[in-house]
Amino acid sequence: MQDTSKQYDAVMNECRSLYIKKMSDYGSAWRILRLPSLTDQIFIKAQRIRQLQENVVRKVDEGEKSEFIGIINYAIMALIQLESGVVETPDLNTEEATILYDKHLKVTKELMLNKNHDYGEVWREMRVSSLTDLILQKLLRVKSIEDNKGKTIVSEGIDANYQDMINYAAFAMIHLDA
Repeated sequence: MQDTSKQYDAVMNECRSLYIKKMSDYGSAWRILRLPSLTDQIFIKAQRIRQLQENVVRKVDEGEKSEFIGIINYAIMALIQLESGVVETPDLNTEEATILYDKHLKVTKELMLNKNHDYGEVWREMRVSSLTDLILQKLLRVKSIEDNKGKTIVSEGIDANYQDMINYAAFAMIHLDA
């Protein structure tokens, strides 16, 4: 499991680095996005990955990895929005946004380590396409919860689904880097 922690950190460092660079370019413009908008952005990324996995011909020279990075970063933004709420104008500088990113990443990594312990790293035997399908399933669950105004009867909340998406995307990136 030590390798998993190191591999996970390497993936997240790559995602975090891009997040910080985009914060420098765009600021926190994403703070105006409502949760369904962020969910839809993640959905677009996941559908794009699925198309890349199924299509033989590619007309745009982009791979799955950049889309998985997008899923991770948008899901962390969604966790920040879930906690902090939506604003009318961008309100975070790069340092503040990075602190929030790191906070949610830490909690999500702890969840991954705990589940990884209990499940015995079974994800290592999974295909990247299966991880993509699980992300899409989580997205459909989130959309349903959003349509129900955030109410669930017996299911995990939206935050747990975003965290799972982050972890599945990280596992996919570890596979792609292998």
